[in-house]
Amino acid sequence: MSFSKRLEDARKGFLKGDPELSAKAHDVQAIRRAMHHRERHASAGSEYIGSMVYGGLDGIITTFAVVSGVAGAGLKPEIIIILGLANVFADGFSMATGAYLSEKSEMELYERERQRESWEVEHFPEAEKEELRQLYLAQGYPEEDANQMVEIKARDKQRWVDAMMLEELNLLPADTKPLTSALVTFGAFVIAGLLPLMVFLLDWLLPFSLSGQSAFWISVGVSGLALFGLGAAKVLVTERPPLRSGLEMLLVGGLAAAVAYLVGMFLRSLGLNG
Repeated sequence: MSFSKRLEDARKGFLKGDPELSAKAHDVQAIRRAMHHRERHASAGSEYIGSMVYGGLDGIITTFAVVSGVAGAGLKPEIIIILGLANVFADGFSMATGAYLSEKSEMELYERERQRESWEVEHFPEAEKEELRQLYLAQGYPEEDANQMVEIKARDKQRWVDAMMLEELNLLPADTKPLTSALVTFGAFVIAGLLPLMVFLLDWLLPFSLSGQSAFWISVGVSGLALFGLGAAKVLVTERPPLRSGLEMLLVGGLAAAVAYLVGMFLRSLGLNG
């Protein structure tokens, strides 16, 4: 049994009140096999699922809002394509840059604090032991257990520093790379962001003689399906019910598009659509 399958069974057993499934997931041999499997076959790239899902959601919602606003203003499909593409690539780059800088800053903070803790452990070991002991006592451990835990951690400098980073600073090492996160975010944003524009792009490249309104409603349908699908895919990150998650994102994206459409109509009523 893989680690992910054991974890999934444990969750299902708890949620469904199924003692058999829970017991199966907590079999000692199953746990050992699952942990061994996890160490050897860790899923490459799974840590970037969040960047992929949220980048895609942002991409489709913002582009769909642009399409709706331009359509509400009654502007030509060519304007939708121009503004939509500008939004996709500019906002996608902005999001990717933000993801890169944010993760890079977190990594730099972690490394800086780790260097400090490592230096303190080396130069003030007794003080650091006492600090860790007090942290364990504050968590409710009996004094004897706290002392024993400190001595165990202090046997290995790396584990000791790891403990100080976690217990004192609540810091964990990043499991993602800033540049990879940025590229994943950008790719997901662009791919999902192009979906509301696809019908307009295809009608421009391979003219189908669609009216602006027909193309807009096709875009609405495609965007709605994509929003629901990406919202449901959030279960990979949040582990919430996929139907509820999909409907929530459909509602959020729909409201954003509706607001943009109404703004476009209002501006058109003022004669600002040329």
